[in-house]
Amino acid sequence: MGNLSAAWSRSSQETGTRSSMKSMPTEYLRPAAAEDVPALMALRTEAEQWLHAKGTDQWNDREAGARAISKWHATIDDGRAWIVVDNSGAPLATVSRGPIDRDFWNDDDKPESAFYLYKLIVARSAAGRQLGARIVDWASRVAALEGRDWVRIDTWRTNTGLHAYYERLGFKHVRTEAPSHRRSGWLAQRSSDVIALPNQPLAVGRN
Repeated sequence: MGNLSAAWSRSSQETGTRSSMKSMPTEYLRPAAAEDVPALMALRTEAEQWLHAKGTDQWNDREAGARAISKWHATIDDGRAWIVVDNSGAPLATVSRGPIDRDFWNDDDKPESAFYLYKLIVARSAAGRQLGARIVDWASRVAALEGRDWVRIDTWRTNTGLHAYYERLGFKHVRTEAPSHRRSGWLAQRSSDVIALPNQPLAVGRN
């Protein structure tokens, strides 16, 4: 994890210096801690309600929502969960880095060549700040620093609005997998050298 943390720090330093000369950042990406789990769950609950209102069935399984608490603790323990906060420390978004999901990615995909993006959630109060795009850009920078070619996602198969969102950010649909025990499986990837908002990098590392 030491080398990876260094890569995250270099990503912040290399991309944030010039923009910080123009204005002080108001959002910070930092590793999530165990005490952040209630805030992460609140972000997820809000997202569930918003998705339901939009007519999608994503995250409508309440049992899955309950399991999210233990999953988030495990992800935090592994150093793979991150949270975006504002100057006051209020949570604005979260994202996790996942392991290779063998339900979806096989050896022909060269799975080690990618950064796997999971659980990207943005608070409704932060809509309009383009946090989703900026978080994906952060992942691209980390992937590039690690010598990886891709940022990859798997999303809910029926959420066509989300598919369109990622395509607008430069993701290309790879294929759709539909294992019977999973409801995600729309697979897409974006080259790690693609940056959607080069002039709006997220600051990294503020506590």
